[in-house]
Amino acid sequence: MIDDVISRLDDRVVVLEHRVEGAGSLADLMQRNALPQHTPAAHVLPLGLIGRAQDAGAGAYTQMFEEAVAVILTVRNHTPAGKRALEDLRGLIMAVVEALAGWAPADQTGVFRLTRGSLLNASKGTVVYQIDFAISDQLRVFS
Repeated sequence: MIDDVISRLDDRVVVLEHRVEGAGSLADLMQRNALPQHTPAAHVLPLGLIGRAQDAGAGAYTQMFEEAVAVILTVRNHTPAGKRALEDLRGLIMAVVEALAGWAPADQTGVFRLTRGSLLNASKGTVVYQIDFAISDQLRVFS
């Protein structure tokens, strides 16, 4: 699903075209204590599963769950206090939300919903912001 989200952002958020990558790229940057060479940039990370209501009966177990993903945005700007970066960030955040909220990869039963967004870091002319999304699905186990 991460690859589908990356493709969707690459296609729908023009300013991120060819600047959306996965967890491996972010891990490499963190290991080198570096930032993306060109910004704005985005990294899509799996956040895990969130269990919801379950039901068991007649040889079957079903449970609703959500699969969560994060989009980490990095915007660099060298103006005083990063003012321009903060202004640009709002538009970028909304473009990402509009690209993913209400959409689902072809094999999913639910659609993505926005769960939260938060500022991770704002220093040295760079702003890093995380947007979390979740998509509903259903687990079915037959005994």
